Amino acid sequence: MSNIPDDLSYTKEHEWVAGLDDGLTVTVGITAFAADSLGDVVFVQLPEVGAAVEAGDSVGEVESTKSVNEIYAPVGGEVVEVNQAIVDDPSLANSDPYGEGWMFRVRIEGDPENLLSPEEYTALTSGES
Repeated sequence: MSNIPDDLSYTKEHEWVAGLDDGLTVTVGITAFAADSLGDVVFVQLPEVGAAVEAGDSVGEVESTKSVNEIYAPVGGEVVEVNQAIVDDPSLANSDPYGEGWMFRVRIEGDPENLLSPEEYTALTSGES
C-alpha cells in the first residue's frame, strides 16, 4: 500500500504517531487505511486537553456513515492539544489523514511500546501478518 508514510510509527488499531524522534510531544491521527475502511467520517470525539492517557486506552471515537470506532492512545502521557479543525470538519480524516486530519498531541511519558514500523504496518494492512 503506497499511502503509508515512511516517517511515522503505527499501531495495530490503525493510529499513526509522528514526532517520536523530535522530542517528548507526539502527534496522533488515524491512518488512511482506517479512514478508507470507515467510509465518510461524520463525527470525531477527542480526549480533553490535560487528560492523562495510557497506551491502549480508548480516548475518543470516530463515527462514520458505516460505524462507530474507538480511538486508542498509542502512547502514554498527557494530552496537550487537540485538533479543533477535525472536530469542526470530520471529513478531514478522509481527505487529509496525515496532515490537517491529525487528532491530538501527547507529551509522552516513558518509552513507547508496541508501535509498528511502516513496513510492519504495510504487512498488517495487506494481510501478510
